[in-house]
Amino acid sequence: MPISPRRSSPARPLPEDSLAHALCCAAELIARVAGGAALTDILADLWVSRPATPPAVRGAIQDLTYGTLRDYGRQDFILGRLLDKSLPEPVQSLLRVALHRLDVRPETAHTVVDQAVNAAATLLSGRFKGVVNGVLRNALRQSATLRYAADADLVAEMRHPPWWIRRVRDQHPQDWRNVLAAGNVHPPMALRVNRRRSTPEAAAAELAEAGLSARTWPGGALLLERPVPVVRIPGFAEGRVSVQDIGAQAAAPLLDVASGQHVLDACAAPGGKTAHLLELADVDLLALDADPQRARRIDENLQRLGLSARVMAADCRAIDRWWDGRPFDRILADVPCSASGVVRRHPDIKWLRRSGDIGRFAAQQAEILDALWQVLAPGGKMLYATCSVFREENQDQVARFAASHADCHRLTIEGQTDRQFLPCADHDGFFYALLHKAA
Repeated sequence: MPISPRRSSPARPLPEDSLAHALCCAAELIARVAGGAALTDILADLWVSRPATPPAVRGAIQDLTYGTLRDYGRQDFILGRLLDKSLPEPVQSLLRVALHRLDVRPETAHTVVDQAVNAAATLLSGRFKGVVNGVLRNALRQSATLRYAADADLVAEMRHPPWWIRRVRDQHPQDWRNVLAAGNVHPPMALRVNRRRSTPEAAAAELAEAGLSARTWPGGALLLERPVPVVRIPGFAEGRVSVQDIGAQAAAPLLDVASGQHVLDACAAPGGKTAHLLELADVDLLALDADPQRARRIDENLQRLGLSARVMAADCRAIDRWWDGRPFDRILADVPCSASGVVRRHPDIKWLRRSGDIGRFAAQQAEILDALWQVLAPGGKMLYATCSVFREENQDQVARFAASHADCHRLTIEGQTDRQFLPCADHDGFFYALLHKAA
């Protein structure tokens, strides 16, 4: 459903390039997330309904929305100190957005309050305009006290739900604070070089010529000093480079593909890892995804890169609906998961997920592993992958599978039984385990 600010009839329309307009739109989006909607979906609806929105306006709305959701737990703690009871949506979310803006741009406090009041005048017939003004001014007067109290509260400090904090703390006792902190910041931007069309050295030179600073990682990934729109990246439109997190770029090389092999990417959309496999070797690759719309994105990405594969919309668990009986030499099982390792890219996930969801994801992952093992050729390899930091989806899942399949041998990755990338400044959180099927 498209997003549009709920304006009262006497209120003047907010100028599209104003902070008030961005605050209002972000509040509407966050109110939808608070009601259970996925941010990716409602943002897509918004831009479809407003195709002429200038890039700068889109950027301002998205920046406020993503930033507010990354700080969500802190804002609600502060509002709990300033309000006797929650306000109706989207006014409550307008206050969340304004508090976030005050936190990151304190030098613009007067403007933020003024623009938030203008935004409030267009929502719910403007009935809460005075309340918004009073709450924000009170927040400024008590800023030091509120900041001290928030820093002393674990949810407000860590900006994650209590169950999530407990799980990460229990499972990563040495790193839990760093893992949670990484989920609250702007994500890094890395590039994968299409070796069929360029080299890391040539791509780095193009970036430098365009005034973009980057450093090269082992394996040839390029990590930009700061994220930029893809239209500014030289070679992107021509398929010489793709945007892909460094942790995600580890998958394809681990699978050790060779020309002539029959390869399956079982949960492939949007196609980044599919493309990487095709860039590494001339393989006969089938890419599956259960969502037809997402499967179309695989084709779009391959077309940009000058690559080809068979793409099908199918649930990989229903093998009788897509498998032709020819075993695969290599399988990438990048399974659906909690996405707990990529929450800074999808900050709504922290608040939409529930503790019980982890067990449901684990059950689905077990079904996928059991199904795909049947189509893997003897002597073949399967790479199990998630973008999760939770053991139930990672180490525990693979241990269960290996224990129940006598023909499954776990291969080491860098001398270890698996590879857990924890989110940090340079990459997101990923898990990999490499499984070999006895001949």
